[in-house]
Amino acid sequence: MNLTESKRQKFKYYLVLLNNMETVSIKLEDGFAKNVEKTMKKHNYTTKTEFIREAIRDKIKELETQEALKRVDRLYGASRIKTTDRQLHAARERAFEELEKEFK
Repeated sequence: MNLTESKRQKFKYYLVLLNNMETVSIKLEDGFAKNVEKTMKKHNYTTKTEFIREAIRDKIKELETQEALKRVDRLYGASRIKTTDRQLHAARERAFEELEKEFK
């Protein structure tokens, strides 16, 4: 593959990538926008878009984790009978195994 063909393939990739994305416009207060820019530069993000996309992905993961932990608490944390330490340990192990399967 020559260099020109490689550039064409990258261009096609970006065209596909851009065509599969929805544009979202946001407004930020001046101070907050400056803080975002300062933070993204400090952590080597090249664009605000890249920084904001990753922040949104992280927030979605965080919310999904909170929801999963609530389900685990509901399923394993509502015991009405006397539970031994060994039983609690086993329940925690099962809960974390289920969480691992869910987030893989």
